[in-house]
Amino acid sequence: MYEPYPVPELARDHKNVRYSSLWTFAKQDLRLLIFFLVIAGFIGLGIEQFWICIFIGFLAFFATQMRSLYLVNDWIANRPYDVPPNLHGIWGALLFNVYRSQRQERIVQAEMVGLIDRAQSSLVALAEAVVLIDDNHQIEWWNPAAERLLGIQPLDRGRNILTILRQPAFIEYFHHIDQAPDGLKIKSTVLDEHYVQVKMTRFGGESRLLVAHDMTRMHNLEQMRKDFVDNISHELRTPLTVLSGYIETFTDQEDMNPRWKRAFEQMQSQTRRMNALVNDLLLLSRLENEKTIAKNQIIDMPSLMNQLFDDAHAYNIDYGHTLNLDIDSHCDLIGSDMELASAFSNLITNAIKYTPKGGTITIGWHDDGEHGYFSVQDTGIGIDPKHLPRLTERFYRVDSARSRQTGGTGLGLAIVKHVLMQHNAHLEVESKENSGSTFKAVFPKERLYSL
Repeated sequence: MYEPYPVPELARDHKNVRYSSLWTFAKQDLRLLIFFLVIAGFIGLGIEQFWICIFIGFLAFFATQMRSLYLVNDWIANRPYDVPPNLHGIWGALLFNVYRSQRQERIVQAEMVGLIDRAQSSLVALAEAVVLIDDNHQIEWWNPAAERLLGIQPLDRGRNILTILRQPAFIEYFHHIDQAPDGLKIKSTVLDEHYVQVKMTRFGGESRLLVAHDMTRMHNLEQMRKDFVDNISHELRTPLTVLSGYIETFTDQEDMNPRWKRAFEQMQSQTRRMNALVNDLLLLSRLENEKTIAKNQIIDMPSLMNQLFDDAHAYNIDYGHTLNLDIDSHCDLIGSDMELASAFSNLITNAIKYTPKGGTITIGWHDDGEHGYFSVQDTGIGIDPKHLPRLTERFYRVDSARSRQTGGTGLGLAIVKHVLMQHNAHLEVESKENSGSTFKAVFPKERLYSL
């Protein structure tokens, strides 16, 4: 087989070399030393200078070793990628092992370069923008989609990413990635009326991988949905108010036929339910559009908790539950008292509604120094764990029949979710079927206030 370059004799049978001991190669040097000494000995005996000739034989052997050392050093220093000199003995074995290691290293390097090139080609072909950012927040690499979506130019290599994407929301997200696990939606600075979803991941210390994609279509569809819900909710309020007024008037008449009276009472009940649904839709729309009051009020939590407890007692008359109030925190909350009261009330009324009569409901406010916890624990019917990830979706129902019986709108937990999100908080749910549930609103330390 044709070889692109000659292979040293020692390298031709590499399988034998790999498993040979050092003594195998040392014997070659030993035979050479014996050869020099025998020749020097015979010459010394002939000229009657035996020990001098023996010494000269040692010097000759030493000279050959020094020459080999010189060739090894010259090859390593000046020609490491060329074929090594063809040496015997220990120096030959050393050269072969170094050369073989280099060959293997070059093969691995070639494979890695090929893999990197393939990965880079794949990233270049992506429609999503990909940007590598180093520990100093400087741009290392980006694909063509990043130029189209984020406006990064060839001259931006080595620039700080925050000098290119300068929106305050992005800067806040960049420094607090963990607080927004789903990423951030920003308006494109390159394409008019376009929106980009940005998500970053840390790697290798403070380096970051930024991935962004165009979500304009999703944004427009979501906006259409919000506008539709908002408009239809407003449009429904007037006819519902008129219907409710007339139905209430007819229901209050004492001489009405009992058959018709029952029908009007059912109509009145369903009208109230529709009114509740419209009100919840309007509240959810307002929360989603962030048309909210400032969330910097200091809320007296003991006072709010007692108010919620009193409201729960009023709501609990038809259910007969045992209600408990547990407050072991001296911290207050910073936020919107109206919105938080609405969210907390939703959690409490849900617990009362979905707990069989005679149950126990415990309302609590706690903190551990790092987080504040508003909790509602019940002994109700519980929830199958498979439903937990979807509980906060609008109109999602675990049991549709039971929800209709209790008069729920299916929006309560969606409202709770949005209120908590706007307070940098989140909802945790622990539940098992027939074992009760615990709903816990978790607030960060920044939302706690203590004297």
